[in-house]
Amino acid sequence: MRARISVIVPTLDAEPALKGCFNALLEGLDQGLIRELIVSDGGSSDATGAVAQAWGAEVIDGAASRGGQLRRGVAAAQGEWFLILHADTVLEKGWAEAVAAHLESSTDAGWFRLAFDAKGLAPMLVAGWANLRSHFGLPYGDQGLLVPRDLYLEVGGYSDQPLMEDVDLARRLRGRLQALDAKAVTSASKYRRDGWLRRGARNLWTLLRYAAGTPAERLVQSYNRQT
Repeated sequence: MRARISVIVPTLDAEPALKGCFNALLEGLDQGLIRELIVSDGGSSDATGAVAQAWGAEVIDGAASRGGQLRRGVAAAQGEWFLILHADTVLEKGWAEAVAAHLESSTDAGWFRLAFDAKGLAPMLVAGWANLRSHFGLPYGDQGLLVPRDLYLEVGGYSDQPLMEDVDLARRLRGRLQALDAKAVTSASKYRRDGWLRRGARNLWTLLRYAAGTPAERLVQSYNRQT
């Protein structure tokens, strides 16, 4: 029986993060879960593509747009399930067992509990808010997404948009999202750089503007000016 999961990772100048992300996936290979690894690159100027290929990934090149990259990556995937991961996210040990249990018991999509690679009250509070928000049907991409092919196609998949592609898809998956008993540990580098309060407030403001109908193309302009 062929492994059931295609892993899709969107990248843009992500070379330093790939080793941690990919190394954590070996657990899924050992348990016979992962069929293929697909990296959908948005025009990296570093060695992202070469490093990904060295790890055995299929690299797909295209324009830099998170939604478009994911849409292209999923289109090339052959698995029954898609596991979408950001390059700076590392699945915590034990994730493969939790995912295997989900595959056997559910046809819904699943999200991982968020944690940061940082200690302290601020990382705990931000992660706690993210996990609470996710229980109400709004997980973000840095938490990872496990979704069956049939459900992905049923809701129309990722929209080709540069920002909030994860929120857009989560809205259409609402009622078909379950928490997985495993953690996705994501990089806190942007929070350290910008400050936890400032970064968190900015993310919330961006979400509120999107919910109010501001197009993703307008949001990404202000988002990039502050990055």
